[in-house]
Amino acid sequence: MSEPLDPKKPAVTSGAPREFLVSVELYVPTIASVGLRKPAVSRRKTDNSKAEEHPKSLKEKSSWISVTRTPAGAGQWRSATCKLMDEDESCSLNIYVDETILYQTIYVHMLNHTDIRHADSSLFLRKNCVALASAGQRWGSSVNAEPIYVQFEDSDTCNTWMILLRSYSKPEIYGQTLVSRDGGLYRMWRQVELSVLQGRNLGNHFKAQIDATASSATLSEVDPREADPVDLDAFCEIHLNDNICARTTVKKGIGSPDWHENFSFSDLPPFETLEVTVWREKRLLKPMVLGSVRIALSNFRRSEAVEGWFPVIQAGGVSNSIQVGEIRMKLTVDEEIILPHSSYSGLLTVLRDRNVLEWMSDFERRLHLRSTSYQLMCIAIAKNVLVEHITEYADREVDGTPSSHNTIFRGNTTFTKTMELAMAFYGKAFLESSIGSTIRRICSEKIAIEVDPVRSGKGAKEVERGVDQLIHWSQEVWNQIYAVRGQCPHELRRLFEHVRKLVEKRYHTKDSQDAPNRELPWQSVSAFCFLRFIVPGILHPHLFGLYPGLPSARIQRSLTLIAKVIQSLANLNPNVQKEDFMRGVQDFLKQSLPAMIDYILVVSTPIQDPYSPHSGHPAHSHQRLNVVSSLHERGTTMPVLERESIPLLPHVLDIPKHLACITSSVIRSARSADPKGKSSEGDNQHLSSLCAQCFDLEEQSLVRVSQLAGVESPPIALQWGVPRITSTVSSAAPPSLASPLKTSEPRRMSRPYTAPSLSDLSAAGRRKAPSDNSIPSSPVPHDLSNLRRGSVSDIPSSQKVPSSPEERSPRAINRPRFLRPKSISADSLSLFASRASAQSLRSPPEFQDEASRKGKNMLQGILTKR
Repeated sequence: MSEPLDPKKPAVTSGAPREFLVSVELYVPTIASVGLRKPAVSRRKTDNSKAEEHPKSLKEKSSWISVTRTPAGAGQWRSATCKLMDEDESCSLNIYVDETILYQTIYVHMLNHTDIRHADSSLFLRKNCVALASAGQRWGSSVNAEPIYVQFEDSDTCNTWMILLRSYSKPEIYGQTLVSRDGGLYRMWRQVELSVLQGRNLGNHFKAQIDATASSATLSEVDPREADPVDLDAFCEIHLNDNICARTTVKKGIGSPDWHENFSFSDLPPFETLEVTVWREKRLLKPMVLGSVRIALSNFRRSEAVEGWFPVIQAGGVSNSIQVGEIRMKLTVDEEIILPHSSYSGLLTVLRDRNVLEWMSDFERRLHLRSTSYQLMCIAIAKNVLVEHITEYADREVDGTPSSHNTIFRGNTTFTKTMELAMAFYGKAFLESSIGSTIRRICSEKIAIEVDPVRSGKGAKEVERGVDQLIHWSQEVWNQIYAVRGQCPHELRRLFEHVRKLVEKRYHTKDSQDAPNRELPWQSVSAFCFLRFIVPGILHPHLFGLYPGLPSARIQRSLTLIAKVIQSLANLNPNVQKEDFMRGVQDFLKQSLPAMIDYILVVSTPIQDPYSPHSGHPAHSHQRLNVVSSLHERGTTMPVLERESIPLLPHVLDIPKHLACITSSVIRSARSADPKGKSSEGDNQHLSSLCAQCFDLEEQSLVRVSQLAGVESPPIALQWGVPRITSTVSSAAPPSLASPLKTSEPRRMSRPYTAPSLSDLSAAGRRKAPSDNSIPSSPVPHDLSNLRRGSVSDIPSSQKVPSSPEERSPRAINRPRFLRPKSISADSLSLFASRASAQSLRSPPEFQDEASRKGKNMLQGILTKR
């Protein structure tokens, strides 16, 4: 269960550590490693000592490219120790190499939350890495300004230390001087989800004809080009705000590589640009840049997926740019205002009135929302009720009728979908230990298995050899799965146990004389554990983080055959094989059947004491307990928003963030959802109450933004209206997505705009007639149906400091270093456009012209016309 930082809980003053130590692997660039060499005692002994002190297992194979933009050199991973020191007025992180050499000192209290993020595993093909973008806030012998990358032993240690570091850094909070009791008005959260799908015509050069007002997707459709394919090996680098974040794998192809790789970048700083650089790799030579796609993120509508072909441009000046192909990508940009947790109390009360699976069903069926299932699940996990809600819902679906067999084994219902989400959330480490290493061996060794004589076109001996190879690797995979059965998480064990006992009770399997019926409880467990979890991981390892990139066709065929064997074993019926060429594995299935039954019984039997300190459960590791103890002690002195910006361990959950995402999704979809859903009147009432709470939260956001906007001068009237759309825009082709050239103008530091969503624009010119069954479009006062996603530019910070005792917070007095001044700013604002009159909102009746607004430099861009 996640532990919130409760300010009412007494501080743990005894034993709370002031120093924290952890052993890590540190990435040291080649340039920086020169100054870390130990002085040689003698030349004869140097080589031998180095070989002994630095085992090969601690080093990574040299790469042609460093973490910088240019392939200037390679780096290496070295053992290191991180020591975090809390010194009241400051916090520093010392990184030692070889136990005695001080590599860097990072001043953590001067960093932002967005400077401390998970590093994508594609950068170094390593997991559990954290990137510290600490340029200008560190001291060391190296002058390298690139981020510092450290790898932790496991995911629990990685999450614990990332939360610890963020607790000493500065969250992105706005309006700190206005609301001292909360520590500010609101905080911000941003995320970019990117899928690099495929390329076409890469390597072909032709004159680029880019229209600044057209999207790259439109360009590709109206100007198709036929060219001779070019044989090349290509990969992509993803840069956000000119910082490298991820890499794709190298794909071989004749101008049309298929990547199909997904990336998610969360906790980002204010948006500027996304750049995807395409590299061409040549054997025995350094890769060369083929071209790049540069995208202005401020032009994207928030939380709406955009997919299309983007031109790859080779820069050659404004008039000499060359297009060298196209890349098909899918991009989703999220940006949310997060209010204090207390603001969401009404929404939480409504959510608690029903089973979380019922909310998921309504969101998907009536509001057409699918992405919110994860947010709802995270809230249930933080409240420690997810397992109870799933078991309660299972009692309704598994009713003992023949039709419920479909639910258990092959159904695609809310129950089965939630089980899949829960298994993916709780069982990520379990899946890695079960099949991760073996699958990577198959992929790295390029194992090609074929047992179908029609596909292979070979003789009987080759087919027999393929069967032996299939049995060998199926045995390897099964041995690893069975060996780690005891590591199944306690939450999954409880879910599997409930399903097994529920089937035994509803179908009376213990009294049945039919053997297949007696096996039904075991098959119900394997239907979730294997059919919906382990076997999909074997089939698509790149989707579960087990292998970087899409495997080749031959390897994919091998994984498919192995997955068929493991699924046949999980079905507990070795004699049934759909294909004749798969009958050669029946002996293996019969021999492994008792072990499979034992496996199912183990993973469906809960641990007696799962939360004991000696159980190995991450919630009770010694290191995590020390961190939680320190956070509780310091949390009593933190302002509310700063305390809530620290996610909850052990699952790193941010409840206000999840609630803010749900609020935005509901508002965007409430107007466009089909009101004629097959649900009871009570369900309509629940959904109406939820929508009312969401609209009320949007109104609170507007009030806080207006309060922030009027700090330094008398409030200026707001001109409310619908942003002007100059062309017809579809969800797949937003205007001005790509900017082909890098300009030499200085880097903009102004706040990015938050573009309106399609649902906002479509709802602006129409008004729905109310009905008894429809979702209320305006459940709060002031006629809020024309809610907008607007934008606010930078507002100069106010130096006013509250001087009266009522205005000054005791937390700010007791703990000055946690209440840091921050420039007043706002973005991703939810604004209201009234149908009848803007005077119903909180704004003066008079309006000023454009010149006066620009002159005062206030509220410029609150509703930028687009």
